[in-house]
Amino acid sequence: MTAADSAATAARRGPAAVLLPLALAQFLCSYAGSSMNVMINDISTDLHTTVHGVQVAITLFLLVMAALMIPGGKLTDRYGRTRCFTAGLALFGIGAVISAVSPNLTVLIIGNSILEGIGTALLIPPVYILTTLLFTQLTSRARAFGVISAMGGIGAAAGPLLGGLITATLGWRAAFGVQALIIVVIIGLARRITDPLPADPTRPFDTPGAVRSATGLVLLVTGILALDTNGWAALILITAGVLVLIWFHVGIRAAERAGREPLLSTGLFRNRTSNLGMLTQNTQWMLLTGVSFVVAAYLQVVHGLDAIETGVIFTAETGGLLVASLAAGRLARRLTQRTLILNGFGTTIVGIVILVVMAGEATSAWGFVPGLLLIGLGLGLMLTPSVTVVQSSFPEALQGEISGLSRAVSNLGSTLGAAIAGTILVAGITTTPERSYGLALVVLAGIGALGLVAAVLLPTIRPAPDREPAPETKSSPA
Repeated sequence: MTAADSAATAARRGPAAVLLPLALAQFLCSYAGSSMNVMINDISTDLHTTVHGVQVAITLFLLVMAALMIPGGKLTDRYGRTRCFTAGLALFGIGAVISAVSPNLTVLIIGNSILEGIGTALLIPPVYILTTLLFTQLTSRARAFGVISAMGGIGAAAGPLLGGLITATLGWRAAFGVQALIIVVIIGLARRITDPLPADPTRPFDTPGAVRSATGLVLLVTGILALDTNGWAALILITAGVLVLIWFHVGIRAAERAGREPLLSTGLFRNRTSNLGMLTQNTQWMLLTGVSFVVAAYLQVVHGLDAIETGVIFTAETGGLLVASLAAGRLARRLTQRTLILNGFGTTIVGIVILVVMAGEATSAWGFVPGLLLIGLGLGLMLTPSVTVVQSSFPEALQGEISGLSRAVSNLGSTLGAAIAGTILVAGITTTPERSYGLALVVLAGIGALGLVAAVLLPTIRPAPDREPAPETKSSPA
């Protein structure tokens, strides 16, 4: 079955039937990652361990996911998109059940850090590959990615609130149980999805390249996470990670020259539009996680809010994300992807400036709502077009590779945003909270300005009406 045939089948079944399990999967992974932070004290007390021990489990989850995201995307070509999606969901669900019944920290690490981490790396690339292949036109693809981006952003932003509510009312084990139940629902819904392309079991897999990419990303993420505790160790780890990734790039170039198929095609790195799009993705997730960490910490330390109250304030950002992301399809009919990304960065930066000003003026935590709302609207405007730009830059044959690479870049942005903002904030939050809070947000606004520059350099691609492509162009880059 060709991609066009699968797209036609998806259209007959209704876009919601195909899109719902993909969007729910993205929501669950984003929610699971952000909700864990509000369970730390409860878990450490119940499992008779330390807060540091639970933080190690969270860190290991990030490392496993970062290490395997690129190989996970490549495996979809060999074993099939829907098969990898279902396998990832199953591993994630098993990990959630093991986490829910874990008697100690070691079992929690096996369930949450390892199995859920591997499951995430297997299931997330197919979400973006299947969306790209099943929704073939710019506006329908923008609508689909709008829903997925909205669910991902909402999951990340609402995770602390939902996780806090479940933990406070039913306990932290129930939070993992809810994850497992959602997985069962998604697996049932995913049966409606037909793989657009046949799996190719003979497709080679670049094991040395996978090891090098995984090692480089682990070192890089570990270094980023160490920024707020040990500057010199962080610098050494980040440098080592960069060197290993350079070795990885040299290796894939050598493999191509020798006529072998590498883990990633070097052509992925020569596409200017895709590179700029991934830079905007990385920056957007830095802003989302960085702002969330800084404002949440400030509201709790300075204004004395608990996790649930903080989550309520953050519904402004969540609502903005939802509204703007779901409008992506309609906006894509009238505006270029570049225009949407430019306006998104501009709106987000204005929101950050408002948050800086309100630090010294707001007597109530509700004073932070306007800034958070603008940030949510800005991020919602550009998350979808950035993904669309990257995924649409390559033909079907490279969707597995670019999806894994794109998700790895976004995950690095999430990790880097929290690490940079956290390092600046934690340094003075107990002595000079307003100063450290303001400095952290100013740095994030500067990062947003860099993203704005990348958006300015993006080419202008005019929106076109939805219609089936001519047969001879079905496999050409969008």
